[in-house]
Amino acid sequence: MSSSSTAEIKLLIVDIDGTIAGQSNQVSTRVKQAIKAAQAAGVLVGIATGRMYKSALRFHHEIDADIPIIAYQGAWIQDPATGTTHRHLPVPVEIALELIDYFEQSHLLDQLSIHVYRDDCLYVRGINSDTELYIGRSGIGVSPVADLRTVLTDQPTKILAMSEDTNLIQELLLDLRQRYSPAELHVTTSVPIFLETTQAGVNKATAIDYVANELLGLTAANILAIGDNYNDVEMLAYAGIGVAMGNAPQDVQAISDWVAPDIEADGVAIAIEKFILNS
Repeated sequence: MSSSSTAEIKLLIVDIDGTIAGQSNQVSTRVKQAIKAAQAAGVLVGIATGRMYKSALRFHHEIDADIPIIAYQGAWIQDPATGTTHRHLPVPVEIALELIDYFEQSHLLDQLSIHVYRDDCLYVRGINSDTELYIGRSGIGVSPVADLRTVLTDQPTKILAMSEDTNLIQELLLDLRQRYSPAELHVTTSVPIFLETTQAGVNKATAIDYVANELLGLTAANILAIGDNYNDVEMLAYAGIGVAMGNAPQDVQAISDWVAPDIEADGVAIAIEKFILNS
């Protein structure tokens, strides 16, 4: 939470998965109506997500968002209205190659699906059931390549490792945070089965700060941010009012200013009604 949570809210930032999109992968009518009411009250609305830009685009249009999309945990900021990419902070190739080597260790090879994102395209070693589920939910195409290193002719935006073994994801998260300092690599989870790596310093808070200050002339105190997972922690702490969803892990809820009902109970709509519409 920023130092002043009594300032007027002028910008609403929402995460996608677990926040405005639940099991159905759709935004409910009630949430869309609440967002429209916030906009009618003079509040700008935007999305901050771990998703690819092209995967977030549908949601941007569905809620009729006003500001550039903050994608890839904040590594990519692009305006759909103009096509302008305001910021792109990729992972250095040297570190990306190290990450591929790390995730392809012999004891991990059969346990992880590795996703490399470059130029807003997704590359994988092969398409398995995990990848098919991911493709279905994200609504994007995918390019299988035998050796992911061949993709790294240019810097990737993000590298993700996926496993149904959530204990393994936690082990790798802790191990990578020991191998790389926060000044070298940002490591987080957006859902328990995704381990996500981006350039050092990349997170939703730094991206929102860039958009608010550089593009909109707003401060953190003017922002209401709503999210549901560990990749939202920096954003919730930064915003004038940080709201965690009821489906968020307990330690994410603990750093927020308020906990909304969960995704399936339209928690975003209820938060908007409380903090923007004062109803």
